[in-house]
Formats: sequence, structure tokens, C-alpha cells
Amino acid sequence: MKQFILTPAAGKRLIARAVASHQAITSALRQGTIVIVAGTTNGYCAEEILKSIGQGAEFSRQRFFRGIVLPPSRPRTEAGTLPDMSGFPGDVVIRQGVWEKGKTIFDVVDELKEGDVILKGANAIDGERRKAAILIGHPQGGTIMAALRAHIGRRVHLIIPVGLEKRILADPDEIARRLNASGLKGHRYLTVNGQIITEIEALEILTGARATLIAAGGVAGAEGAILLAVEGSREAEEKAEWIFSEIKDETPFTI
Repeated sequence: MKQFILTPAAGKRLIARAVASHQAITSALRQGTIVIVAGTTNGYCAEEILKSIGQGAEFSRQRFFRGIVLPPSRPRTEAGTLPDMSGFPGDVVIRQGVWEKGKTIFDVVDELKEGDVILKGANAIDGERRKAAILIGHPQGGTIMAALRAHIGRRVHLIIPVGLEKRILADPDEIARRLNASGLKGHRYLTVNGQIITEIEALEILTGARATLIAAGGVAGAEGAILLAVEGSREAEEKAEWIFSEIKDETPFTI
């Protein structure tokens, strides 16, 4: 068994590498469409996927998000976004291995079919119940409502990359019932079923090893970090150690 500390940024990079090697992604790159909905974790996924097809040079994570959670001291709108979103580049739409720059999920969602893939991040993860949840600020439900039309209506594969820093203890369905009640202010809340990929699933995809969350938190840059115990064959553990050595110094996401 080996133990590794992962900062949130390193966790995003780990998840992104696993997503880029996911069978559904590699298949859709050859003969389908991938929609990477803008978000901070998905920005890392977009980097890794575009790099794998030699088209990552022009991509930047800098404004690749719609709504984000900021410290109370930072200026933001009620929806949680920065006031200036003029640099938003759109989502990443890749059709048969070609990045169609400037498009969003709303441009292509009605064309998606079984075998295509949508990547959509989340704001909360309930590992015990295998549920993810998304904060809703848009009056029409935002990008997740568009994604669900394709996922539920046409069986488009929905992958939810989300770090364990976003773990919660309560049942997301109960939280949604309370937050979505009439007369309240603030974010609404939607529980989403899809294929959740946290750092634990990412390690299994990349190495075959089994990871367990054994502790969390820290200071001096380790705030939000997780401590994982990783078990597997000697080869799997060595591969995990090599991956951690590459991502351990991932710089924090900045605005």
C-alpha cells in the first residue's frame, strides 16, 4: 500500500488524465461527438483530450467556466460568476476528432446521439449514494438541463468529473427538496445521475489500483487536499506513484 496527498489542482489533473483515456471518449473521438461543458475541472479534461489529438495549443482554461464559487471577499454576481465574462470561449465541441471552436452545448445538443459523450462538472458529490449535484443559477436550468435532454432522451453518455474536495454528507435529493422550495433565495439544486469520476475512479482507470480516502485537509497550500491509500499489484502501485510524481506540483487554479 502507498499513500499520496493530492491538492485540488492535482486531483483535477488526475481526473482529466483518466477521462482522456476513458473508452467512451476514445471511441467518440474516432466516430462521434464530445461536448465538454465549461467548468474548472472540465478545463483540465479539455486540455488533456485536445492534447491527445494534437489540438491543444490554442485552448486556455482561463475563462473556461460559467459559474464558479469564489471567496466572500471576491466580487461576483448572484450566480457566482465573475462580473466580466467577456472572455468566455464557449464549450469545447469535438466532432470526429476535430475541435469546432466557439460552439456551446446549446448549438449541438439536439444533434447528439447514442455513442456521443457530454462532460459536465458538479458542485457536490455524495460518494456513499453515488450521486452528484449541481448548483443552479440560471432560471431555465442552465447547461445541465440541455445535457439531460440528450442523456435521458437519446442515451448520450454523461460523464461527471468531480473532485473529492466537493464531497458532502447529506442526501443530495433531500438538499434539493429544501433548496428548491418556493419563496427561498439563492442557488437552486439538482441531483444528477451519470458516470461519476473522482480521483478514486481516476486511479482505477489509469492503474487498476484501488484507492481509499483516508484523510483530508491541510494548510499552507494543502487546504482542500485529500490523502489516499492506494492498493494493488506492484505494477499498479508503481504506476500510481509515477503518476503522482508528475502531477503533485500542479499549480492552483487562478482567476
